[in-house]
Amino acid sequence: MAESDIVGAGDYGAAQIQILEGLEAVRKRPGMYIGDTADGSGLHQLAFEVVDNAVDEAMAGHCDFALVTVHADGSLSVEDNGRGIPVDIKLDDRHEPKRSAAEIALTELHAGGKFDQNSYKVSGGLHGVGVSCVNALSAWLRLTVWRGGHAHELAFEQGMLQDRIIAVTEAGIAVSPARVTGKADRRGTRVHFMPDAEVFHHGQFSFDVLAARLRELSFLNDGLIIRLVDERSGKQEDFACAGGVKGFVAYANYGKRAVHECVFYASGVRNSGGVDVSVEAAMQWNDAYAETSLCFTNNIAQRDGGTHLTGLRAATTRVLGKYAQELDLLKKGGVSFTGEDFREGLVCVINVKLPDPKFGNQTKDKLVSVEARGAVEDVVGTALAQWLQEQPDAARAICEKIVGAARSREAARRAREMTRRKSVFTGAGLPGKLADCQARDPARSEIYLVEGDSAGGSAKQGRDRAFQAILPLRGKILNVERARYDKVLSSGEIMTLVTALGCGIGPSDFRADKLRYHRIILMTDADVDGAHIRTLLLTFFYRQMRELIERGHVYIAQPPLYKVRHGKTERYVKDDAAFAAWLLGIALHEASVRASNDGEPIVGDALAALARECQRAQAAMQRLTAKVDRVVLDAVLQGIPVRLDSLQAADETARLLMMRSRDVQARAERAPDTDHVLLHVTRRYLGNEKRCTIDPDIVLGADFQVLAGVGAMLAARLPGPIIVARGEGERRRERAVSGFPAALEWLLEDASRTVARQRYKGLGEMNPQQLWETTMDPGARSLLQVKVEDAIAADRLFSILMGDEVGPRREYIERYGSEVFELDV
Repeated sequence: MAESDIVGAGDYGAAQIQILEGLEAVRKRPGMYIGDTADGSGLHQLAFEVVDNAVDEAMAGHCDFALVTVHADGSLSVEDNGRGIPVDIKLDDRHEPKRSAAEIALTELHAGGKFDQNSYKVSGGLHGVGVSCVNALSAWLRLTVWRGGHAHELAFEQGMLQDRIIAVTEAGIAVSPARVTGKADRRGTRVHFMPDAEVFHHGQFSFDVLAARLRELSFLNDGLIIRLVDERSGKQEDFACAGGVKGFVAYANYGKRAVHECVFYASGVRNSGGVDVSVEAAMQWNDAYAETSLCFTNNIAQRDGGTHLTGLRAATTRVLGKYAQELDLLKKGGVSFTGEDFREGLVCVINVKLPDPKFGNQTKDKLVSVEARGAVEDVVGTALAQWLQEQPDAARAICEKIVGAARSREAARRAREMTRRKSVFTGAGLPGKLADCQARDPARSEIYLVEGDSAGGSAKQGRDRAFQAILPLRGKILNVERARYDKVLSSGEIMTLVTALGCGIGPSDFRADKLRYHRIILMTDADVDGAHIRTLLLTFFYRQMRELIERGHVYIAQPPLYKVRHGKTERYVKDDAAFAAWLLGIALHEASVRASNDGEPIVGDALAALARECQRAQAAMQRLTAKVDRVVLDAVLQGIPVRLDSLQAADETARLLMMRSRDVQARAERAPDTDHVLLHVTRRYLGNEKRCTIDPDIVLGADFQVLAGVGAMLAARLPGPIIVARGEGERRRERAVSGFPAALEWLLEDASRTVARQRYKGLGEMNPQQLWETTMDPGARSLLQVKVEDAIAADRLFSILMGDEVGPRREYIERYGSEVFELDV
């Protein structure tokens, strides 16, 4: 048969073999380099790749401060005071013209300064693809380098260098240097990039996810200060955590009762397989039942552990087992020990540093370097044996904890044998209250865990029985945060839930692949009891079936908060934000605004666009109120500019502010240390004086720029007093107001009088048809997928809210209680 008979249109032949050049491969297959681009992990990996470069400078002793900023437009920048990426020309570059080292680092895969042991003894970025991947997956990237007394800049779009400068050296060699933008008396690097929306379709940077990683880095690098600023919300946090891995363990144990006060700590360097491996580890046991292991290699977190964790566990089991045997605890306890007994309630942090670590993939989730295991086992084993002799009280307390864990495991085994049933995957032995679905494919099936029999009855009648199962839960289930495993197995409601899910429970029986429903949906009332039941269920899944959360099987149903009616039209809205958007649409119907001097009225889409811009400015104003007095912000929204480019301009701004209100005093001055112009504003309010100082950083900030831009636009389109109207014919109502914000407020107030709003608190208030339409119909419902973005923060939160310690829970309530706007008691 001839080849022409085989290869046809759409078939496989030589023409289908593609060669991807440079960064094209990264854009074609981004998941290979930075992880999933759909769930947010890949997006945040971009930030971590850049941050890791700054931390590597700190580990090399050249950096002590890093600034991470999430900008209002969704971009992110990382700035450090390290040595700065080299900007000199690399003469052995194969390209023509020759390129600067900074350009090569951002446009070539496997290009960097970490392949030898001269510039960096150890580092997190090893493959030379980190920052170049960031460049490839960004809509644009701006690199600023302060080095050699000058500021240098490079600009990229989708990985390609923009505005290339060609110069010729004295030797006649054509080069493309970085653009010099001025002199600088500092050093360092700033990488500012915008993730490409074509790659990351849905997602934005999460303050909590970034904070979790930066907190880790601050613990692992004593002396490094990291500041995280979120311009979208105005949140800011400084991370300068002291204590190293010992401090990290104490932080992770907050909210728990420690079995022993002193934290075990071990450090040392061992030559393993011809490689010098630096080991640092800390451990402390608490009275909880879960193990928390935090593993790092060259400051990079490994959520899947690896050889260093294997070495630590082996050393812990061996040394503690020998110590327990010397105390004759095996006979006294009447039990045998397993590895999980030694790790119950253990919180450990381990950080190893080695020149060339090997990971499972570019995201470095698992360490596979065999040298790490022997080094960790030697360092931890030797130090732990000595520590047990020096701390006999702590050693005995740990051993008693281990004996208790072994007894509990044995009791749980007996309870499990008594409650073991036939395989639930075949449908045998299912709970009587479970209304199962007809589908047998777990990927198509979902189960609703419903609060109470009343709501369960409505859910059973309203569901689609083809793929939706309903399991009503009676009352509040056991708080597993305070219960041992054997007590968990003796709980009727929990065992009913375990039986229905079909994946078992416990280290020996749990099998995530046996799960009968790939969507587990928690559906509770929107009141205090419903929130408590939901929290108890989340505690159960997090502590006993965490893998189900990590695999994305657990969801929270979002029943509508309101049923609203306008005229003859009824609809459901899920929350206050959705209600506000719906009310705005009602308010703008048959509405218009115009300048009082008989200007052309603004209606329809143009009016809606103005309203959206005004609300965006008001949101920015709300974030700025912590720094700037409200009277200044109101003036800016009215179109009064705040100019600090000169002392004369600032004086004029002060004059305009004082003309607006007799209670305001404003003055401008030049700061002696920075030569910046400052504006001081004082306002008397209810007999007190409120003061604020406005500096150039505030005026140039994203929120202030949004506010000023919208204010200038509104002042230009609707100068002076305006007329706002709503309705047609005899129903038309008009009012003269001072500006567009007041007009929008009047429209919303007028619309609110024509709508009715019913608030739902319980699922039982809905009939089966309503429950299906709002909460169970896959085409209309809203579900929240439960994810663990910060394992340490999640662990601390469950310990604080659901644990035995009252003090941390009280501190939590005192700290965040002021943020509660609607308290249902």
